[in-house]
Amino acid sequence: MRKIIYQLHLFLGLIVSVPVLAWALSGFLYAMPNIVEGGTVARIDPGQVRVTPPEAMARANELAERALPITALTLLMKDGRPQYQAIGGLGADSIFIDAETGLASFSKPPNWKTRFFREAHFYYFSGSWQVVLLLGFSALAALSALSGIYLNFVYWRRRLSGAAPKRGAIG
Repeated sequence: MRKIIYQLHLFLGLIVSVPVLAWALSGFLYAMPNIVEGGTVARIDPGQVRVTPPEAMARANELAERALPITALTLLMKDGRPQYQAIGGLGADSIFIDAETGLASFSKPPNWKTRFFREAHFYYFSGSWQVVLLLGFSALAALSALSGIYLNFVYWRRRLSGAAPKRGAIG
């Protein structure tokens, strides 16, 4: 029985490791947009910010011609100007609102590197299969972890009880 679980654990580890590695690498690079998008981080001058967050959200709603379910409003420097970025209800897109003038515009499509890492990290490439893939890989990872815990439990129980492993046996 242990041999079957050991082989299952190794097989699941191989299957699960590829998407987990891709997810981890894409998340690592996605978390550093300056490396992927080639921008710079700049300090915001508070004197340049003339539009309040509620005004920025209203400008985003005006541009979209509807009340958006905005889940995040971030103030950042973009192209040397303070900008609000309204996110939510638009999928991977967002609206930028100039914090000096209040001019709102839809975000431009991301470059190929940013799009690649978004697609890889959030499984956007899989379309309607996104949830199925995420749940499937999560279940396989959980099964791999459980089989590893079981194998460790059996190994340490035998080790602590003083039972010598059989020659040629696994565990």
